[in-house]
Amino acid sequence: MSASILQENKEKFAELQNTIDEFKDQEGPLMPILHKAQEIFGHLPIEVQEYIAKALDIPITDIYGVATFYSQFTLQPKGKYSIGVCMGTACYVKGSQAILDELIKEIGVQPGGTTEDFNFTLEATRCLGACGLAPVIMINDDVYGRLVPSDIKEIVNKYRSK
Repeated sequence: MSASILQENKEKFAELQNTIDEFKDQEGPLMPILHKAQEIFGHLPIEVQEYIAKALDIPITDIYGVATFYSQFTLQPKGKYSIGVCMGTACYVKGSQAILDELIKEIGVQPGGTTEDFNFTLEATRCLGACGLAPVIMINDDVYGRLVPSDIKEIVNKYRSK
């Protein structure tokens, strides 16, 4: 790991080290440490994975395996606003593909992508548990239901202006 990355993010790595110290002697420390690392850094870049591997004295492949297996972890930076488009059966039948297509057009990225300004990340998700409101999207913790494609521009613009 390059020393410059450590220097540039000294406070973040210090916070990560505190978390490692808190959990390393407990059984199964990796998951809570990875969760905290992602909270601190916004994602799990290779430098963070290397730091955790060294601190816990475990192979980096173990860290990488866990980070790529569980969907709540990401190796790439995410946008300030995560847009999840429900593609579950109820939403799909009621037009979620058209909603997804409109979001792709509006923010300019495909599902799994993040806008260049790191404002939005677009995800096609499975059931969001709001089937009665189909089709549904979530932007961070905000739920929008009974959508039609013409609703998308106004919704996205609310987050552009925040």
